[in-house]
Amino acid sequence: MRTFLYFLLFMFLAVVITILAAILGDEGAWYFAWLIGTAMLVLVSAAGGALLDAQEASAAAAGREQS
Repeated sequence: MRTFLYFLLFMFLAVVITILAAILGDEGAWYFAWLIGTAMLVLVSAAGGALLDAQEASAAAAGREQS
């Protein structure tokens, strides 16, 4: 049931995006690129933060082993 609800949600989003693309016309590509670029920036920043946390935890664990 959960998978079906996800399917319905994504189909609704696809319809909304298609309608917006038809309304925006030539400017639609710019908005699409802006949204994708913003999403990628957030994802890369989150991955960098997770990597930094993992490195700090590893360094702290290594420091405790040497003491």
